[in-house]
Amino acid sequence: MVAYIIDDDEVSIFLTEQVLLLEDLVTEVFSFTTAETALNFLLTRLPTAPPQLILLDLNMPVLDGWGFLVALEPHQAALGGCLIYLLTSSLAPVDIARTTEYALVGGIIHKPIREDDVSAIKARMQASAANGLRC
Repeated sequence: MVAYIIDDDEVSIFLTEQVLLLEDLVTEVFSFTTAETALNFLLTRLPTAPPQLILLDLNMPVLDGWGFLVALEPHQAALGGCLIYLLTSSLAPVDIARTTEYALVGGIIHKPIREDDVSAIKARMQASAANGLRC
């Protein structure tokens, strides 16, 4: 499975990537330190090679996680069964409530990502695959 990690903190990217690889969730990881770079890269790969998973930091300069989600809305059909999990160091209730506004968001993960987070992602993707959805 192909995953994107979008986070302005390189240490967080490294730790997230290591957990994903150690837990055998992904075969390929693309990492981005800006949402703009990630968005441009993703749009060049649509519709032939979208990621199956995006781990997206909410708090980034210039284009934050919410802006990234808004920019993806016109491309939702091309993303198919891609799931986006929001990474944050703050679990403000307003952010949790706001996630329901975006169909592609599978949930929120408090940094740093842990093994049980990866297990939950795996379970969600297996359930989607069992229901005939591409993940």
